Amino acid sequence: MRRDLFTEDHEAFRELARDFVEKEVVPHYPEWEKGGRMPREVFKRMGSLGMLGVEIPEEYGGGGTPDYRYNVVLQEEAARALVTLSTVRTQLEVILPYFLHYASAEQRQRWFPGLASGELLTAIAMTEPGTGSDLAGMRTTAVRDGEDWILNGAKTFITGGMQADLVIVVARTSTDPENRRKGLTLLVVEDGMVGFTRGRELEKMGCKVQDTAELSFVDVRVPAANVLGEVDEAFGYLGHNLAQERLTVAVGSVAQARSAIAATIDYTKSRKAFGTPVASFQNTKFELAACSTEVEAGQAMLDRAVSLHVDGELSGADAARTKLFCTEMQQRVVDRCLQLFGGYGYMMEYPIARLYTDARVTRIYAGTSEVMKVMIAKSLGL
Repeated sequence: MRRDLFTEDHEAFRELARDFVEKEVVPHYPEWEKGGRMPREVFKRMGSLGMLGVEIPEEYGGGGTPDYRYNVVLQEEAARALVTLSTVRTQLEVILPYFLHYASAEQRQRWFPGLASGELLTAIAMTEPGTGSDLAGMRTTAVRDGEDWILNGAKTFITGGMQADLVIVVARTSTDPENRRKGLTLLVVEDGMVGFTRGRELEKMGCKVQDTAELSFVDVRVPAANVLGEVDEAFGYLGHNLAQERLTVAVGSVAQARSAIAATIDYTKSRKAFGTPVASFQNTKFELAACSTEVEAGQAMLDRAVSLHVDGELSGADAARTKLFCTEMQQRVVDRCLQLFGGYGYMMEYPIARLYTDARVTRIYAGTSEVMKVMIAKSLGL
């Protein structure tokens, strides 16, 4: 269906992104999957092309264009080529907004040029063993000591944690018995700080080209100059970006479901069974027609949500609805597409297998489908 979400500038950026992905990513992707990450020099090449700093102000080497649609284009072009861009999505859409909204003038001078150029890689450390979505139950602590904060705790499931130069750590800095959401603070831990160690690199069933780590903080002395935003106010900051984080997952879900259909059409046209192409069977046609219809429904919902987000009007409940529908749709579509590959769909040499394993996490991270339903129910007054 015709989309009216993008302008000529977005389409010009799309051509840049498509060319980069085809030439710089696709040929090396199998090697990166085996290595578990995208090399740092690739981030730098993206930075040199202006792909990482679109939203960063021009005085720091960025494009000065705070338009989320450029991030959408980047995800769509990666999915079209049946790849992902490692931790780029997390850095641009989940982590960068914290720096853009809450960094002081001095912090901007220190960090923004490196963020725009791809020299500085980032991670955000929220999740702890046993806490999951209960951010108010945070047990990592930071205690003030002169001009520093002494940080202690452990984090898990940290995307990009092994490569990150800057890690935004959510820590409890005070306790209010009447408001457990009060007292959380964002501290930026830098690579090399004494007491900051990277533990196990977790082995995942999917998303192989980005690392996921356990991080440990033992008496890490973090300068007060590395506090992002106001002390004790981080819970509100985390909630402020959740809508975009969930929208980001939905963008990837729709784009990857669409790519699954394209890959399946190509396969079924070339694969023969009983002397005829699999694509000629009525069951194949019906399955792919149904999948296409689901993707178009998800795309329409998603594009509307993106437009609302660009206008600053996307509610938390609508972001939850969008993530819930698009991720559940992705799972249905990719599963049905894999079935049409038969036994070959179970082999990792075919991209549909990777799309299938990558898709499973989308109903978990950035808030599970169950959490999305709770939010939606609350918006209904239930």
